[in-house]
Amino acid sequence: MLVFVYDKADDAKTGRTTLNFVSCSFLEKERTSDFTTTFRLREMIKDGAIKEDIIAYLNDKNIPADDISLQQIADRIIMTKPKQGYLTISNALQWRLQYARIVNLTDRVNGITKMVDKITLTL
Repeated sequence: MLVFVYDKADDAKTGRTTLNFVSCSFLEKERTSDFTTTFRLREMIKDGAIKEDIIAYLNDKNIPADDISLQQIADRIIMTKPKQGYLTISNALQWRLQYARIVNLTDRVNGITKMVDKITLTL
């Protein structure tokens, strides 16, 4: 996944748009999950959570899946501890992604490649 973050400024007089690219990062698919959810799931696994604990947590997070899918997801989570995700996912009314954690990332993280820190482009 490529994450482009920019500020956009339109100039009505000239009909031009300026894009100030704040960040561009590549995230491998294993890093595109929700930060808080994966953090907690990883803690739960470390603390010895069982399948029912994982299912209950996923239900509390309003993960849109039926019971059979949740059981399959819980089995997979227990068998293969998920990598730490770095996005913030909000499912209030609509699914939205927030990228601040990626933009502000200063540490090197395996699976995240920061490609651009700041570029201004006028079109």
